[in-house]
Amino acid sequence: MHERLSFYVQRSSAIHDLNPLTKVILTLALILIAFTSPWYWTPHLLVLIAIIPLSFLGRVAPEFFKTAIRLILPAAGFLFLMQAFFQPVGESVIFKFYFLDVTQESLMFAFRSSMRVFVMVSAFTFMLLTTHPSELMSDLTRRGLPGQFAYVIISTLQILPQMQAKAQTIISAQRSRGLDTESSFLKRAGSVVPLVGPLVFGSLAEVEERAIAIEARGFTSKKIKTSLHEIADSNSDKIIRWVLTILVIISIALKIWLS
Repeated sequence: MHERLSFYVQRSSAIHDLNPLTKVILTLALILIAFTSPWYWTPHLLVLIAIIPLSFLGRVAPEFFKTAIRLILPAAGFLFLMQAFFQPVGESVIFKFYFLDVTQESLMFAFRSSMRVFVMVSAFTFMLLTTHPSELMSDLTRRGLPGQFAYVIISTLQILPQMQAKAQTIISAQRSRGLDTESSFLKRAGSVVPLVGPLVFGSLAEVEERAIAIEARGFTSKKIKTSLHEIADSNSDKIIRWVLTILVIISIALKIWLS
């Protein structure tokens, strides 16, 4: 059920036991430090000493590395190539490719930019793997965030896995009707057209059904709502959030001071 609704992987770990807000602050802290730190190797070190160890601590390393190989690395690699070939900085030319020059400076700039993107997407991936959307929504609304904003956030986090699940259902249904999805590339590309219509119209119908469902549950009611499942917020969570906030402030201050 969890795989159909979100990327969340249910495991018993110290990361899963953290308050959802703590994991949100952790994600934002990793991203802000990667982008504001004045030192070149900070994003690379964050991957090695923070993100990868946290994935093992949260017992989601297999899922994280699978996502990294299939999604994060290709995106970061594409950005690296674009920045390396088309960033007009530096004069130390390493090699030429037709009219494109790759300089040492553009290569270093591309490497840092791609690693920052890698940190950003990896941090969000780690949060999605260890945080259930309903717990995040409950905790945010309990802290005073309007329900409409919380719903937008949760819907955004859930849209990709829900679309994937719906696409798989449509593909299976079309295969049973004789649709060829396993032959040559051109035939498989042509098979995409019969899948797009049901996916788009099915998603629109699902939006209407969800709107009716949340209205039936008093989503827009102004009365104080209660929850059967209380989200724990320990002193350790509060300390972690304060430490992360201080680290971000230090990183920004050093960036301003050393610039």
